[in-house]
Amino acid sequence: MQVSVVIPLFNEDESLPELCSWISRVMDHEQLSYEVILIDDGSSDNSWDVISQISAANPSFKGIQFQRNYGKSAALNEGFKAAQGEVVITMDADMQDSPDEIPALRDMIINGGFDLVSGWKKKRFDNTLTKNIPSKLFNAVARKSSGIQLNDFNCGLKAYKNKVVKSIEVYGEMHRYIPILAKGSGYKKIGEKIVEHRARKYGVTKFGWQRFVNGFLDLATILFLGKFGKRPMQFFGLLGTLFFLIGFGASIYLVLAKFASQDFSLTNRPAFYIALTTMVIGMQLFLTGFVAELVARNATERNVYLIASKIGLDK
Repeated sequence: MQVSVVIPLFNEDESLPELCSWISRVMDHEQLSYEVILIDDGSSDNSWDVISQISAANPSFKGIQFQRNYGKSAALNEGFKAAQGEVVITMDADMQDSPDEIPALRDMIINGGFDLVSGWKKKRFDNTLTKNIPSKLFNAVARKSSGIQLNDFNCGLKAYKNKVVKSIEVYGEMHRYIPILAKGSGYKKIGEKIVEHRARKYGVTKFGWQRFVNGFLDLATILFLGKFGKRPMQFFGLLGTLFFLIGFGASIYLVLAKFASQDFSLTNRPAFYIALTTMVIGMQLFLTGFVAELVARNATERNVYLIASKIGLDK
């Protein structure tokens, strides 16, 4: 199979028929073998009924239905697991991403040699104050901290080699930083393509202001896990050792000062208690490193989701 299109969605029953028809026309025109995996993230409208009807008419369209809303990252993760295409395309279901971009994105993967190609919605139709400015800030921080020169990390329209999506794990709210996850897995040939951003035709945005705070927290998490996820003791152990040595050194100095001068009051000095506290913090950080090592080796169910139904996929 040449292309898998993975589409997470939540309450998009109005846009699905038009979107799927458009994707089908593009694939048929390009004579590509394909599958479209629609992941219903616990919608409360008729999205799953629409997916069922579309799949009955065209078996290339397949569906996964969550029992409840887990979020975009969970939907993408399940879609990535199911994807069989040589190239995997992700896009949103709200009709703001154009399926006409799929052939060019695929070509950059197949003939351009890229591991991942991210869309860049250079001209946007979003609210400048609530979406565009915060987006520019997020992208600047992500670009600086990761070293990946992308202008739009959070663009839903992306293309991947199949082995890339099989090598990464997307959970929480980390879909915003998939390029960073890919780089952390050793896929460093990451490209960018200017894509069309269409005005929303159906429904309303599903994301609120909380995504801005969560975005920064997730970026910090990804950067930390990328560097210390498999060896947390190197982070906590180093900090713990430094704190302990500083506190221990200060304590030795104060004790020697007490022996040198009987007039030197040890327990009345704030420095004595600060030194003891620093030693305790050092030991706590060191123990945290041990606990983190145990957790890192035993966390096996952070990506288990309740799936109510599947269409066209193995149960």
